[in-house]
Amino acid sequence: MKRKYQYEVEQEAENMRLDQYITKHCMDLSRSYIQKLIQEERVTINEHIQVKSKTPVQTGDKIEVSLPTPKELNIQPQNIPLDILYEDDDLLIVNKPKGMVVHPAPGHYEDTLVNAILYHCKDNLSGINGVLRPGIVHRIDKDTTGALIVCKNDKSHQKIADQLRAHTITRSYRAIVYNNFSEEEGTINQPIGRHPTNRKRRMVTEKNSKEAITHYKVLDHLNHKFNYIECHLETGRTHQIRVHMSYIGHPLLGDEVYGPANSKYKNLQGQTLHAATIGFVHPTTEEYMEFAAPIPDYFEKLLKTLGQNC
Repeated sequence: MKRKYQYEVEQEAENMRLDQYITKHCMDLSRSYIQKLIQEERVTINEHIQVKSKTPVQTGDKIEVSLPTPKELNIQPQNIPLDILYEDDDLLIVNKPKGMVVHPAPGHYEDTLVNAILYHCKDNLSGINGVLRPGIVHRIDKDTTGALIVCKNDKSHQKIADQLRAHTITRSYRAIVYNNFSEEEGTINQPIGRHPTNRKRRMVTEKNSKEAITHYKVLDHLNHKFNYIECHLETGRTHQIRVHMSYIGHPLLGDEVYGPANSKYKNLQGQTLHAATIGFVHPTTEEYMEFAAPIPDYFEKLLKTLGQNC
């Protein structure tokens, strides 16, 4: 089990904050968790432990991150049915349903995807992301449906994380959005960061942000108000598609956070967004694999209803 990460700072990262540098290179660890590791003196620069999150790194610096031994899990396995698209000794691909939270959080320790995979996989899950997120190398929002990779060991976790970092994983989404497009396809290349007053929201901003790139294509004009689109992600920022589409004037139908305040489709449970396809190089066989998650029934019915209103 790999419990250490080692990096040598490249010239283009000169003077970057230490916590930002590690977050960029080890994307399966959150920045807040990295800051905690620095406070606990589990991060060194050239073998010196007296470092701070804001310490600027220099070209050639040797950085080492030591992860603590995973704590015993307090999260209980639950016999929750899973729609498994693929499974082997290294990973499984799950078709996550609408309304299911991916991993536990304070106040919500039951009925999550992690509870379900703990029951299904028993002790066969990677431990890199700690006790609350075993096996979870990436995530999708509670009300987003579709394909998600779950890793069964640390080797697989790290290799999938490396592909996420290198933007080589294929990820396509389907969504229903407001308003007609002036162009049938395009690319949104705008950085995303936290909202200054609402920590649960994200926004397009140059301040304390990360590169975010979304490619979109119109699949069908449903009526005068809605369009069915496909999005391909180069990066995987929190709420990326929802933020980007809202930014260009095409918020997702049902999105209560980034969409319009009023919608006639009140019965929708969150945004109409589906992770339709995921493709990657298998961590052991090194063969490219791609999986498609079928569009959920509610989404299909909505497409038909909106299409009939053309």
